Amino acid sequence: MALELSHTTVNALDAHAQSVWWADLLGYHEDPSDPNEPGHEECMIFSPDESHRLLFIEVEDAKQVRNRVHLDLRPTDRPRDEEVERVTGLGGTVVQDCRTDDGRGWVVMADPEGNEFCILRSDVERRAAGDL
Repeated sequence: MALELSHTTVNALDAHAQSVWWADLLGYHEDPSDPNEPGHEECMIFSPDESHRLLFIEVEDAKQVRNRVHLDLRPTDRPRDEEVERVTGLGGTVVQDCRTDDGRGWVVMADPEGNEFCILRSDVERRAAGDL
C-alpha cells in the first residue's frame, strides 16, 4: 500500500496571519470558494499548481523548542542570498547562517511565529558549483 502526502500542517497562534505570510513567501493562494478570514481556526493555502497545500491550525501554546520537522526551500528565480534578503523583508528572521566560504550551505530562518525553515541554494547556483 502506498501513501500520498495530502498537505503539511503547521500549528499557529494566528492561523490567518500565518497563512497570509506563507502565501506571500511561497506565491501560494487560498481557495477562492473557501477564503481564509481573520479568526478562522484553520486556514489552508495551495501551491500555484495546487500540488501542495499548507494548513495552519490555531493552537493555544506558542512554539517553545526547535521544530522536529521543517521545510527546506529552494529559490527558483534568484540566488539564495537574494531570497534570504526578500524573506527578511517579509518579516522572517535568520536563526542560523550555515553558508560556507565557497558559497555552499544554507540559512536557517524563522517565520513571524518562530517556525523554522531553510533557504537552500538555487539549482542555478548548484550547477555553477558542479553540485548537480
